[in-house]
Amino acid sequence: MKTTITINLGGLVFHIDDDAYEMLNTYLIAVKKQFVSEDECNEIMSDIEARLSELFTETLGQKRDVIMKDDVLKVIKIMGEPEDFMDEETKNEPVDSASWKSKRKRMNYKTTKRLYRDPDNRILGGVCGGLSAYFNTDPILFRILFILISLGMGSGLIIYIILWIVIPEATTTAQKLEMRGEAITIENIKRAVREEFENVKRNMKF
Repeated sequence: MKTTITINLGGLVFHIDDDAYEMLNTYLIAVKKQFVSEDECNEIMSDIEARLSELFTETLGQKRDVIMKDDVLKVIKIMGEPEDFMDEETKNEPVDSASWKSKRKRMNYKTTKRLYRDPDNRILGGVCGGLSAYFNTDPILFRILFILISLGMGSGLIIYIILWIVIPEATTTAQKLEMRGEAITIENIKRAVREEFENVKRNMKF
């Protein structure tokens, strides 16, 4: 008989056995250690926990209620080991837990590209920005297309409003990565959050 612990991860409640909890907690501590001195630490960790909760939800599905040690190992392989995203000057430093001393190759995990509205590249609702990210084109092309449809058939604005309602907005870092078809790993979350902070800093300069 094993002890089961209830945790709140990324706003969702999970049941996890004690061995799995110890591994997950050690992993999160090792991950946070890499960002603790950065301004973006809280944002990065929040996005990481949100992504972990999504992965655990997918892993458990409707078949099981309790996260096991193998589930944690699977998720870690997807997200990446702490040593995978250490800065160059800290890569040679030992990681806190012996659990991470043995090198394990990360799974070749690629996220499926999904269509979202892009809040960072929008004039109105971010529909054209989202379409451009999905099809890897310039958003100006879609903006011109909607203008031409509006002028020619008069239905461009109606189509745009429908897409605005139907297509969800990419609000989290994970969704923005998914919008661009990038793997949702800790390394990519860290990079995306840093880029967003830098953009905010540049926009605040007068």
